[in-house]
Amino acid sequence: MRLVLLGVFLIMSQLPSKAEEGWIPLFNGIDLSNWRANVEPESFSVQQGVLKAHCTSESVRSHLFFVGDGEADFIRFKNFELKAIIRGEPNSNSGIFFHTDFSTRDRKLHLAKGYEVQLNSAERETRKTGSLYAIVDLPQPVTDDTQWFEIHMVVEDKRIVVNINGHKVIDYTEPENPERPPNRTGRLLDPDGGAIALQAHDPDSVWYFRDIQIKRLPD
Repeated sequence: MRLVLLGVFLIMSQLPSKAEEGWIPLFNGIDLSNWRANVEPESFSVQQGVLKAHCTSESVRSHLFFVGDGEADFIRFKNFELKAIIRGEPNSNSGIFFHTDFSTRDRKLHLAKGYEVQLNSAERETRKTGSLYAIVDLPQPVTDDTQWFEIHMVVEDKRIVVNINGHKVIDYTEPENPERPPNRTGRLLDPDGGAIALQAHDPDSVWYFRDIQIKRLPD
C-alpha cells in the first residue's frame, strides 16, 4: 500500500502546476484587490467567493480594470490566454475587454479602445455570448448563459480566438488596415497591448465571474 501511495505521489509531483505552466490568478476569491473601477465602484462586489458585476447607474457603464499590486494605472497584456468561469442572470448584458484603457467614447462612458467579448443572456440580443462585439457577431447562442460556463480567449499577434466550454466560436485575424465605423475607431489591437476589464452594463444586468486567470504568451 505504501508503495502504491509513493508511486501516486511521484506521478503527481511530476505534473506541472498552473503556476509552472504560467497561469496567473487575477481574482483571489476574497476581495477586489488588484482591481479598480473607472466609475461607480459599487457596481462590483465579491459574494461567496464570486465576483459580481451589477451596475448601479442608469446613465453610465462601469468597468473594472485589472491593475495589479503596483502603481500603474493598469497592467498591459499583449499576447495572452485568459480563462474564466462565468454565468449571468436572465436578460443580462456584460463583456470582457482587452487591449483597452480608461479612455471613453461617449456620455455613457463606453470604452473607446480595444475589443469586447460579448456576454449577453437576453433572448432579444442579436450579438450572443462569445461574439467579438461588432466585429464578428454570433447570431445564435452557443451555451446557456445562466449556467456556469468556461470562456477561454487567446490573443496572439493579430489573431483572436474565443472558446466557450472547449468549443471554438470565434477565430478572427485583424487585417492590416481594418475599417471601423466612426464610433468604433479604437476597436483595434494595440502594438503595446492593453488592459483587461470587466463590464457592469446596467442595473437590470447581473453577471458573475470566478477562477479568472491569465497566461502571458511570447510577444
